[in-house]
Amino acid sequence: MFADTKGGRSRLDERTFKERTKRFALAVVKLVEALPRMRTAGVLGRQLLRAGTSVGANYRAACRGRSAPDVVAKLAIVEEEADEAIHWMELLADSGVIAADRVTSLRNEGNEILEMTVASITTLRSRNRAGDAEGANAASPIHNSIESLRSRSPKSKI
Repeated sequence: MFADTKGGRSRLDERTFKERTKRFALAVVKLVEALPRMRTAGVLGRQLLRAGTSVGANYRAACRGRSAPDVVAKLAIVEEEADEAIHWMELLADSGVIAADRVTSLRNEGNEILEMTVASITTLRSRNRAGDAEGANAASPIHNSIESLRSRSPKSKI
């Protein structure tokens, strides 16, 4: 449903990852709308909706970061929200509100987004510590690199 791999390994650029997190959010919306009308489903569903839709919004904010530390801080929010969305899906399934197989694909996608986000944070932190963009975790699947930050024109302050 969500896989976007080349040679068995996911490699994503900024635009592709934005689209992938948007598809994740839309799938979360569909899942929440299909939940049964009961108190527990409503509470857990609202939490899932909030966390699952904020993954893409916060990734977009990270793409607009003004410095590598700013990008890392915003990606940390993406990490937290993706992990939280997975948590709410697990609770929906484990509590019996919905069948576990209804969230398997979406949970797997959430886990992949989480793993790629963590890899990107690791890369950016490593590059920031090293002081340059060479040689640090070249396997990171999200290519929101420091080079792209350096190539942006300075933003004016209001």
